[in-house]
Amino acid sequence: MESRNRYNRGVRLRKRHTWQLSIPEAVEMQRRLSDQVLRSGEVVKPRFIAGVDVSASRARGTATGAVIVLEYPGLSLVEAKVVHGEVDFPYLPGLLSFREAPLVLEVFEILETKPDLVLVDGQGIAHPRRIGLASHLGLFLDVPTIGCAKSRLCGSHDTPGSEPGSYAELLDGGEIIGVVLRTKERTKPVYVSVGNRVDLPTAWHWVLECCRGYRLPEPIRLAHQAAGGNLKWAECVSIPESVIKSGFPC
Repeated sequence: MESRNRYNRGVRLRKRHTWQLSIPEAVEMQRRLSDQVLRSGEVVKPRFIAGVDVSASRARGTATGAVIVLEYPGLSLVEAKVVHGEVDFPYLPGLLSFREAPLVLEVFEILETKPDLVLVDGQGIAHPRRIGLASHLGLFLDVPTIGCAKSRLCGSHDTPGSEPGSYAELLDGGEIIGVVLRTKERTKPVYVSVGNRVDLPTAWHWVLECCRGYRLPEPIRLAHQAAGGNLKWAECVSIPESVIKSGFPC
């Protein structure tokens, strides 16, 4: 591992809105923000690739956000950060970013390595209002971002072929909102969509490029382990309930 002074320390967040919103206000905010999502961008040539996952307990009202940074092409582990805190926005499909994004952004603020590309366990534009967690985070991070979800939130599709790399278009109202991508034989496909500042072919290219024999791409797979407390080399920080409720640091 190189000396950390070679890395760009931390991620500067772009303030987009407060997180203290009612459910109707959150829906309206999504409609406004969806127009700002960029479905194309410059050619992505990442050195550092981040993976994002959130593990939440609805019963306890707590969540753990994890961000893993790997160095491409070997995908060696550079950094792993985990933040645990309480959340109070209700668990509602289609509005999960208002519950999970503040915690994830808190993790990005304490990173010592700035990623060039972010893979998120969640939807990008494959969302009824075209702004899932990956797109919402992408607007705050202003970094190319990709959504890679384990299940479908909206849309319809055919079954992709059985070979890794096979895909089927995910359609909603006649619009292509993502692809259903086979990443491993004899496993369920994943749902890949644009998060922000990438196009769809770039998104599924990097999901496949980051797969190392598992269904999930390595950055997300390791982030899932870290969020569940199963990755040994992960620095964990607990933050007060008031921090999450106030929407800090945004």
